[in-house]
Amino acid sequence: MEAFEIKKMIEAGMPDAKIEVFGDDGQHFDAFVESASFAGKPLLAQHKMVYATLGDSFEGALHALSVKTAVPR
Repeated sequence: MEAFEIKKMIEAGMPDAKIEVFGDDGQHFDAFVESASFAGKPLLAQHKMVYATLGDSFEGALHALSVKTAVPR
């Protein structure tokens, strides 16, 4: 899996988000996701929202994803 594929999946599920995905080994990635939809939600809920956009990708090509989330200022 490539970083751009992960970005597209998150964008499809969170069209209002600003997303950056980094990683170059095909299995381990870091993502920064900024979205107004995170407002008022605890960190765990924000991360669950991001992971939900990826469906069952963790059962296949995606091994690890570190997520950082933020609400726009």
